[in-house]
Order: sequence, then structure tokens, then C-alpha cells
Amino acid sequence: MKKRFIICVVSFCVAVIAAFAVILTFSKSGPSYADGTWTGTGEGRNGPVEVSITVSNGKITDGKIVSESETDFAKPAAQDILDQAISKGNMNSFDAVSGCTITSKATAEAIRNALDKAKGTVATAAAVKDENCDIVIIGAGGAGMTAAIEAAQNGAKVILLEKMGVTGGNTISATGGLNAAETKVQEKLGISDSKEQFYQDTMKGGYNKNDPALVRKMVEKASETVDWLMSIGADLSDVGKMAGSTNSRTHRPQGGAAVGAHLVPVLEDACVKAGVDLRKNSKVLDVLKEGNKAAGVVVETNGQKYTVKAKAVIIATGGFGASPEMVVKYKPELVGFGTTNHKGATGDAFAWIEKFDGALTQMDEIQTHPTVVPANGVMITEAVRGNGAIMVNREGKRFGSEMATRDVMSKDILNQTGKTAYLVFDTSVRKSLKAIEGYVKKGLLTEGETPEALAEKLGIPAAEFAATIKNYNEIQKSGNDTEFGRKASEMPRALEEGPYFAVEVGPAIHHTMGGIKINPDAEVLDSKGNVIPGLYAAGEVTGGVHGGNRLGGNAVADICVYGKIAADSALAYIK
Repeated sequence: MKKRFIICVVSFCVAVIAAFAVILTFSKSGPSYADGTWTGTGEGRNGPVEVSITVSNGKITDGKIVSESETDFAKPAAQDILDQAISKGNMNSFDAVSGCTITSKATAEAIRNALDKAKGTVATAAAVKDENCDIVIIGAGGAGMTAAIEAAQNGAKVILLEKMGVTGGNTISATGGLNAAETKVQEKLGISDSKEQFYQDTMKGGYNKNDPALVRKMVEKASETVDWLMSIGADLSDVGKMAGSTNSRTHRPQGGAAVGAHLVPVLEDACVKAGVDLRKNSKVLDVLKEGNKAAGVVVETNGQKYTVKAKAVIIATGGFGASPEMVVKYKPELVGFGTTNHKGATGDAFAWIEKFDGALTQMDEIQTHPTVVPANGVMITEAVRGNGAIMVNREGKRFGSEMATRDVMSKDILNQTGKTAYLVFDTSVRKSLKAIEGYVKKGLLTEGETPEALAEKLGIPAAEFAATIKNYNEIQKSGNDTEFGRKASEMPRALEEGPYFAVEVGPAIHHTMGGIKINPDAEVLDSKGNVIPGLYAAGEVTGGVHGGNRLGGNAVADICVYGKIAADSALAYIK
């Protein structure tokens, strides 16, 4: 018996050692990929990114980008990620290209998808089935994710549906920040501001076409929304000034970094932590109606349809700035304009609410952003002007106040030779705003050691341009812009530190300010002004908050404030 016991123990030990040897061997050799050429896809900013990779002896040895529809300045990022995979022989990790995060992730996803095929581990699409939940939310942009987090944190079962393969919508491209007054951050930075001034600025900026009750609610709730966002991990510790704002109130990440690229991952992580059922590539086809109430949605994913029955529905699908047909329908003079919008912003929701007699409002109020790079649609944040940049035409001269509202600045640019202009700044402005580094990495800027050298590269009159810079510096120091009325508080620094930089810009469709009519509780209204039970909306899909012109920094305030309100109203309704 003793001998048999010893033999069993020895045999067990040998087996354990052998098992560890196998594990160690596998960890050294890595996963087993079959040799050959494999393709995979990932969801980019403007659509699928497809790659083809060659595997030899279990490692990636070659590859190519088969197809993509990213912007000209994002295209190199896809090749960069592929080059990293070839260099390493795998896609275990990668360094995202700054300013092209979505394209970087999409390419990495495509490579991993191809490697899964090489391992024979590609899962077949699961059959869909009808679902039930408390609240279904359509659209995983800033408004939708904010609503989802708020609802889930308060105990609701939430399904969040996103038709694209990535979250974020237009929010991912937001650069300026979030407007809020009387915040703890402003107090810490010694900034004096008031909610009343915030309200007055917003109404004035919108030519008093705004719904006063909606504006008042946004203004009142913005400060606590900043606190809420910071509580879930957002950095809004820097405050800048945008055109149309009397005081500095645009909250953004430290150093003036772009707010959207920071905020979207924070919101998505918070959705996961809150237990939100987030489903990408899930296109909503319709909103269900039972009696006079919203009762769920019809969804399509992987070519299969199913229904989600819900006690409440929140529409957060964004605007229609990527639908040229719809834009021209409501504002014919914008025919041929480019857009800053992501391709999913096509106004799908307006057809869904027709059966409820849902009301639309101010659909012809469509904003162009004045500083968009014509060749590729990259938007240059208004904060560059807020931090001291100026605008000059092809004659080398200023032609208006750089801090005019977006509609005024857009009109002024279109009146210049070539219908574009140059946004000009020096090294001191570049140092003051981290967002500018993203434009540097994308290769958007023209650089010159002196104003004359920059003018030569731009092909504009050097003497006139240098005189414009000199004159502006004198104006800045005096604090009195007698020619165009730019306020002293809007001219934070002179342009005296070389090198100097410029980027050609022009107007493009940016924000659709009209949409679904809601009340201050984010309840959708019908044509008679009655509340449609169980139906809510938030963000750019709604109308009335911004009136005839949206101030920079108010979009992120709008989507986050009303995203939370929609969730709170839906929670109260289902309880």
C-alpha cells in the first residue's frame, strides 16, 4: 500500500510538471495561427476598415489595407497600426495614433478579426431574440450614454442601441468643452460668472429664438452636471472662453485638450460599470406604439430583426447634418456644403415619431462652423481663437471680430476672396492650448519663423500680412479693437513669439439646431403640445435649446444635461 501510494504521488508530480511545461511552451510560442492570407474588418469613423494579413510560421509577416473611408489625415493611422502588427508579428498591443484614435482602434480590431480566422475561433453570429427592459435608449453618443448611466445607476434595466460600430456619434469630435456657470471649478480658478449671464448669453446668441424654458433648465443644471461627470472620471478642470460668452465658462480637460475624445471613453466605461447592456451595430428601424404610449423599438443587427419591449423609450440619435437631402430640404441655400458630422447623423428618428403625431420645431435652423479645413472636414476648435488667434484673408488682412458668433463669422468668410480664410497664431497660442497639438500631428498647419516667412508659404502679400500682425499686437496691448470690436478679454495675448502658424479654413454644416419638440423634462410633445407617454428625447435630435445660433460649448452642456433629465423623467414615469 505504501509503495503504491508513493508511485501515485510521483506520477501526479510528473503529470503536474508536464502540464506546466506545456503551459510554458504555449506562453512562449503564443497562440497558434494557421499560415496563409486572412482578412478582417473593424468599424472606423466613417465606415468599415478592411485589412488583409499574411501569416507565416505563426506570425504576421505582411499585410495591406484593403479598403477604408476615413479622412485623408486619418488614413496614415491605419497603415501605422498595420506596420506595428507586422513589426511585432502580432496584435497583442498597439500605440494609437494621436488624433486618430477611432481609426487606430478600427485597424487593430480588423487585424485581430483576421487573426481569429487564422486561429479558427471566429464565432458565428448568434440568433437574435426579442427582449424586455425598463428603458431602451437609441443612440450611444454623449446624450444616450449619459442617460444610460443615470438610469442604470438608479436601478433600471437599460438597453442602449447604437447603429454604428463605435460609440460617440458627433460627441467624439467635440473639441471646445462644456459650458456651465457658478461651478466649483470656476470658483477654484477665480472666475466670476453667473447662471443669469449664461442664460442671457445663450438667448442673445440664439437671437432669442430659443425656448426660454429649455435654456433656463440647461443653465440651472449645467453646474451639477459638471460635478456628476467629474464623479465618473471626467477631467473638466480647465476653463476657457468661447465666442458669444461674456465670461470664461467652457469646461474642458487640463491644458485645453479636446473634450470629446476624452469624454466618450469615460462615458462608455461608466456604462459598463453601471451594467448597461450596450449593443453596437444595432440599427433601430422604428419605435413601437401601444395605445398612445411608446412601448419599445424594432432593431436590426447582422441582417436579423428583433424587438425590444420597454416601459420607456429615450431617443438620442443626434441630428441630420450628414444627410444632404434633409439639410437642403429645410435650408436650400446650403446645397453643396461639406459637413463636420459623422456619417450616422442622418435624422432617422423624425420618421419614427410620426405615428405619435410627434412635433418638430425650427428645422431650418442649421449652423455652419466657420473654421473647418476644406480638404478633409476637420474642425478647428473655436478655443484657438479664444486663446488669441486671428483670421486673415488672402489679402493678408483681418476682416472681422474673430470672436463673433459662428453664423456671423461663417458669413464673413464666405464674403472673402476664395470663400475661405486663414486662422493665424503664434507659438504662445500653441503653448496655451493642448488641442493644437492634434492639428500639428495631423499635418494641418503651415509654419513660418516670421510673419513674412509664413506669408510667403501661404502665397499672400508679406508686407500687408506683417503689418496686420503688428497692428493687431498694438490693439491687443491697448485693449481697444476700434476696427472690429473684439473685446479686451477676448485678446489674451499678443502674437509675438515665433514660429507662426496658419491653417486654411471655411464654413461647413456643423449642427442642426431644430428637431423633436420637448419640454424641460425631456418629454416628447405632439403637435397639440401634449406629452407623448413613455417617449423622451435628448441632445441634437431635439430642437429649441439653441434657437437661431448655437454658442460653442453649449452642445456638450445640452446633451449631458438633457441626457440626465431624460433618464430621470423616464425613471419617474416607469415607477
